[in-house]
Amino acid sequence: MGCVHDESKHSDGLRVLIGLNSVALSRAVIVRVYEDRERVPGDYRVLVDRLWPRGIRKEAADLDLWAKNIAPSPELRKWYGHDVARFEEFKQLYAAELNASTKENLLDELIRKAGSGQLLLLTATRDVEHSAATVLQSIIVSKLDTNGQTQRA
Repeated sequence: MGCVHDESKHSDGLRVLIGLNSVALSRAVIVRVYEDRERVPGDYRVLVDRLWPRGIRKEAADLDLWAKNIAPSPELRKWYGHDVARFEEFKQLYAAELNASTKENLLDELIRKAGSGQLLLLTATRDVEHSAATVLQSIIVSKLDTNGQTQRA
């Protein structure tokens, strides 16, 4: 596989996903855009936030895709407001949005990219564990497992 995780950078997002296939999990990794590592050949780098991160130049981000349409709707994002007490309900509502026809094609594209290499889900959020990126990652990983695109480690 050849993927190495820097636990100091990814532990919050990974801790939520304990129990999922570790091979699939290594295919979709959350990275804070402010703590970003340099590009590794084969990585597909996707910013998954609707809003551009403050202080980051577009050229410096070195993205393959800015998937702002995969992010939660403005209404859902505002309702959630990073209130941890609302996270369980937010996960359900965002998962429903991801399964809507308007986001389904983009989600399928990200699943294909994760199935063929490492997908970096870049986000500016401070609380990765309670973020849309974590919900997106868990859905991608579960669909990789369901589709049989990875083998158990």
